[in-house]
Parts: sequence; structure tokens; C-alpha cells
Amino acid sequence: MSDLRDLYQEVIFDHNRNPRNDHSMEDASHHADGNNPLCGDQITVYVKVNGDHIEEVSFEAHGCAISTASASLMTQALKGKKLSEVEVMFNDFHQMATGEAGASARLGKLAVLEGVREYPARVKCATLAWHTLQAALENNEDTVTTE
Repeated sequence: MSDLRDLYQEVIFDHNRNPRNDHSMEDASHHADGNNPLCGDQITVYVKVNGDHIEEVSFEAHGCAISTASASLMTQALKGKKLSEVEVMFNDFHQMATGEAGASARLGKLAVLEGVREYPARVKCATLAWHTLQAALENNEDTVTTE
């Protein structure tokens, strides 16, 4: 189990040091801002929706390793997904992060963040990007907060 935890930590560190899809998107059809005042995380999520699927997704963030890694992994996982699949993934991710057994099996690489459930304050860091994505897709102009 220790080897698996070490691997998960390395993936999180890699996505923090070299975040994927970390850029603004000029032609985004949706965007939203998020803030985690407890940790100081700030994020903007950009989404380009084409029909019923996500064509492109990116983010800009200033925050902790968990928040940045979660946003990076999220953007990789969501490209090309149907909006109905995105809703299921959001629910699965939230359930995994807050402790529901079995949800991580459906999330592939996103399961590396499963350990945050042991640290309630870090759950807010890991889920910020997801809540901000949800606000973007709902065209909610209010800044999302995890508090």
C-alpha cells in the first residue's frame, strides 16, 4: 500500500509542477471563478462546449498542490466527454473525495486524489476545480467558494 501511496503522491506532485491545460481560453463558451479562502486557492475554469460535449477545457490557478493537481487532472479527464458524462464524473469525484467507497474505481487517473478524504480541509482544495466547472457550465457568474 505504501508503494501505491507513493505513486499517487508523485502523480499529484507532477501535475502541480507541470499542470496540464493551465492557460486562459479566449474562445471559451463558458467560464467561472472559484475561491477557497481557507487555503488561498483561486481558479478560473474555461470550457468550450460544442453541442452536447466538452471540446476543450482549461484553467488558470494560484493555489496549493492539491488544488492545482486536481484542476490539471480534471481537464485531462473531461476533454471530449458528453455533458451527461461530466455530471456523473462530478458526482463520482465528490463522492470519492468525501469518502464513499467504490466511487474511485470509476474515475481512472482521478483516483490519485482519493487520499484527500482523510484530510477534510484538503477535500475543499481537491473539489474547488470541479465546483467551479459546474458553475461555468451553469453560466453562474458568482464566484464559487468552498466555504
